[in-house]
Amino acid sequence: MPDETNALQVRIEPWAEADLDLLYRLNTREMLEHLGGLETEEQLLARHKRYVEIGRKGTGRVFGIFLQPSLEAVGNIGYWERNWQGETVYETGWGVLPTYQGKGIATMAATAAIASAKAERKLRYMHAFPSVDNPPSNAICRKLGFQFIAECSFEYPPGNTMRCNDWRLDLSENSS
Repeated sequence: MPDETNALQVRIEPWAEADLDLLYRLNTREMLEHLGGLETEEQLLARHKRYVEIGRKGTGRVFGIFLQPSLEAVGNIGYWERNWQGETVYETGWGVLPTYQGKGIATMAATAAIASAKAERKLRYMHAFPSVDNPPSNAICRKLGFQFIAECSFEYPPGNTMRCNDWRLDLSENSS
């Protein structure tokens, strides 16, 4: 029997107007358990607008994650500028629909997003801030070669402080 994980192929595409439905599908208790909970309709529409505009502004990129060859939408991934400890860095984050989790999709999509950020040659570091209570996302950071910096307090969404692990990837290095 072939290994389904190795057979999967993932493609990331810049976030588009048509991806709003995917954002609604990602807005579930299960998906947002480690991120402060469900968003309101107004918050989702504002997020969608930010995702569509971020690439044009030159402050990062957000992508839909699609399975090949069907191009079924299964998640999102992105990176965006943020000030972290006095330095402008990229922050990255991802979400894969529950049915598709545990198959390596987030890792494949993150590899492609990291390659995009490296190609920009704009910022040296990319950080990920998964909750300390989110073993799968922390494992993805390790797998991708991020260096664990420290546990930290992180405000997300605004008004909600959570305990996160600060993982850093040097985009100037050859490995991803």
